[in-house]
Amino acid sequence: MQEVPSTAPHESRKRGAQPGHIPEHTTGRKRACWGILTSQGSWADHSPLHEAASQGRLLTLRTLLAQGYNASVHTINHVTPLHEACLSGHVACVRALIKAGANVNAATIDGITPLYNCCCSGSAGCMELLLQNGAQTHTAQTHFPSALHEACKRGHSQCVELLMCHGADPDYDVSHLGSPLYMSCLHQQIACSQILLHTGASVNSGRAGDSPLHAAVRQDSADQASLLLEYGADVNLKDSNNQRPLELATSGGKTQQLLLVYEGSPRSLCQSCRLQIRKLIGRSRFKQLPLLPLPPLLTNYLQHT
Repeated sequence: MQEVPSTAPHESRKRGAQPGHIPEHTTGRKRACWGILTSQGSWADHSPLHEAASQGRLLTLRTLLAQGYNASVHTINHVTPLHEACLSGHVACVRALIKAGANVNAATIDGITPLYNCCCSGSAGCMELLLQNGAQTHTAQTHFPSALHEACKRGHSQCVELLMCHGADPDYDVSHLGSPLYMSCLHQQIACSQILLHTGASVNSGRAGDSPLHAAVRQDSADQASLLLEYGADVNLKDSNNQRPLELATSGGKTQQLLLVYEGSPRSLCQSCRLQIRKLIGRSRFKQLPLLPLPPLLTNYLQHT
């Protein structure tokens, strides 16, 4: 860790011996986010700047920066003050740290970025600041935690929408998690699924042989399954156990009834045409649809709104 100025207070260097100074709700969030590292007391090597950022004490933060603290000072696990501010959702502190030169793409030894922490806390304000200042929506290391997947898991739809607006790939695949859409279906986050599908996510891309529809059916989420079917989900795909979604549905449940009705009647011509046109247009051009000289009714039809 980088040295701090000699004028900086050093009583906080013993934070590990004074756990009473750390808000209980804050440590709980950190433990859930960073796992075993924080549970073993990595707070001990946090600087006063980390503490101020975590607790949202903007005046203290500015004073420390003015005294010469490096905005990107990090712990042995490479946790920076910006990580702390984003995890706690302190927008003003994030703004001050970025202005002081904090690295918006700093990663801990576990690959956690400030952007990922925004998705944990659901702070769209912090996320917008990061993205406006060069934060990358995806890391080059595919084994690192994915901010988009985390937002979909937790149901933070505003974060998902911001990531999409800044060029995140809605089909970004993480081998052990699958696609973002699969993650949102697995955790029954229908608002996130809606955003992903609206921006062109592949409705059938899941995890290994499992499709998003399989995940929705296992959760007996009829609303989620209905949304997927509306966007063209394939009811005949089989999972790794060679089972179709209908075969996984709870007997007598709403999802089973929905699938039985769907399989008993063909997709409407209106829906089939829309799916085919959207496929031909391509995901990269969806944002340009409002620029076409089309009647609003037709634009809404193609945009699936």
